Amino acid sequence: MNRLEQLKRHLRPDRVYRRADLALWSKSVDRHARELVDQGVLQKLRNGLYYYPKVSAFGRVPPDETELVRTFLKEDDFLLTSPNAYNALGVGTTQLYNSRLVYNHKRHGRFTLGGKSFEFRRKPRFPRQLTEEFLLVELLNNLSKLAEDPAVVRERAWAKAKELNAGKLRRAARDYGKVATRKFFEQALSHGA
Repeated sequence: MNRLEQLKRHLRPDRVYRRADLALWSKSVDRHARELVDQGVLQKLRNGLYYYPKVSAFGRVPPDETELVRTFLKEDDFLLTSPNAYNALGVGTTQLYNSRLVYNHKRHGRFTLGGKSFEFRRKPRFPRQLTEEFLLVELLNNLSKLAEDPAVVRERAWAKAKELNAGKLRRAARDYGKVATRKFFEQALSHGA
């Protein structure tokens, strides 16, 4: 069995690999990676990032976004979301965005991974999972970047703040909000009391 076949034995479908991962099983990693891409076994997502596609009845399945970001960052400490999540709050946001947000501690900027656009935002703190309180705070933090009418969204966010758990919302505003966002929620919650 040649070295390329030995490398292929270690690969698993639906997994994303860094060049360093492949180097564990190959001494000629660049040549072998290029050969596997040419054979269609691996798909090159970005320099040094490869995907072994899973094949379904409909063709190749794209990589799982969480797996893709985890491999790119080389860690599990991130929060993957989208501006589309604001629509679930019921505060007047209806636009659909073709980007994903990744809150993390390492990277900042826009990256295309596997043909998908990711905006990495380096933040000192973010929750492990999305909550309504965090989403509402982030909506106000990013309102100027959205296509909706800011006045309408603020008015509805004011009403939504009174529906949510006041303690959790205060903590989310304190931990994740900009100064203007913190003031907005403090006023909204003090008027509701």
